[in-house]
Amino acid sequence: MTTTKIAKTALMLWIAALLSLAAEVTLPPTRTIEVNGTVKDMVYRDNSLIIGTDQGLMQVYDLSTDRFVKEVKLPDVTDFMGEKIAARVFSVDKIADRYLMLSDSGQSGYANLWIIEPDKRYRLITPEDKMTLIKARFIDREHILLGYLSNEAARYEIEGKKLSYRVQLNESKFSDFALNETHTEAVFACESGVLNVIDTQNGKILHELKGMNVDNVYKVDFKKHIVAAAGQDRRAALYDLDSGKGEYIQADFLIYATALSPSAERVAFAMDEANNITVFARKSRQIIAILKGQKSTLNTIIFKDEQRLFSASDDSTVMVWDINQSSGGKQ
Repeated sequence: MTTTKIAKTALMLWIAALLSLAAEVTLPPTRTIEVNGTVKDMVYRDNSLIIGTDQGLMQVYDLSTDRFVKEVKLPDVTDFMGEKIAARVFSVDKIADRYLMLSDSGQSGYANLWIIEPDKRYRLITPEDKMTLIKARFIDREHILLGYLSNEAARYEIEGKKLSYRVQLNESKFSDFALNETHTEAVFACESGVLNVIDTQNGKILHELKGMNVDNVYKVDFKKHIVAAAGQDRRAALYDLDSGKGEYIQADFLIYATALSPSAERVAFAMDEANNITVFARKSRQIIAILKGQKSTLNTIIFKDEQRLFSASDDSTVMVWDINQSSGGKQ
């Protein structure tokens, strides 16, 4: 090898090393938000975080004013020992002036589904309905998408207090679901690793996604025809519904959470035992930033936009992140 070739090779390696170091920027949270209880669910709506906790609470944090502007406390429930305990709030959501709270009833795993409006609070589903529900989200102001422990999907009509449909997706235990931006489709995850994309209007299965995850998928996200899946098999999976293709990034530890940015050009996964969040440029898989500071097992990651994220763990701290300084324009 000539001196010129050696010099060129050394230069290329040096540039590659610099690019690698630049890509793997480790960032702390820009701020934290302390909530009352352990966070069980969180969504971003109308520049606010809607947070559900294990203390029977829904807390609304306004990001414009940096303060809590609303708090709803559900009645305590009676457990199987006959003791009064706080109702764990598994799922929260908001559309217009209407909030949704899915909570533990304390009775045989059955759920309570509450609607909170400015002037009233009422239950749509009670333990007498015998529904083992894990997750609920608004499809629109009059309809709610339900996810059952038995991996069934259902569409609930608020006005008529009835189900439009209830469909069995497969025989595996349900893990999570995520709606697309228009709420016309939703992806359901389960312990088999198979994902089902359904039409939210009729429950029809539109796509069956498989091959990337071979074990339980803990969390999913769904934007711009892209599905991200966080797997127990340590695979950070991505599916493109337009091409029908899938791929995955191998992690060092169980992946408990994931999120796509609004454009789906960036994706975040909890990739290691320390609960750090790794943000990738989705197409190139290049690491944009590693977000470090989470103290317990992640359960939620949310992109506000292409630069800002929120995360929640099995504790009382919500973290706010800004990756703008580390992005360098990479996609």
